[in-house]
Amino acid sequence: MHHEPSLDPPARDVPARRARARVVVVAIARRLAGDRGAATAEYAVATMAAVGFAGLLVVILRGDEVRGILTDLVRNALTVG
Repeated sequence: MHHEPSLDPPARDVPARRARARVVVVAIARRLAGDRGAATAEYAVATMAAVGFAGLLVVILRGDEVRGILTDLVRNALTVG
């Protein structure tokens, strides 16, 4: 006759299970504590990307060809009517 091992540990292992659970909880808490500034870092990266994109737009819009296109666009929009 084959006996399957019980999935439930004996009651005498309760202190050991509590100790292991405490170790796991502390490890998880330490792991999560490292993410405290993650949102701030993400905002900083997004802000730097926006500043870089704005700088690129300034360089592009300073060109004479683009300036002429935008001037014509505004002139045409104002003279319709």
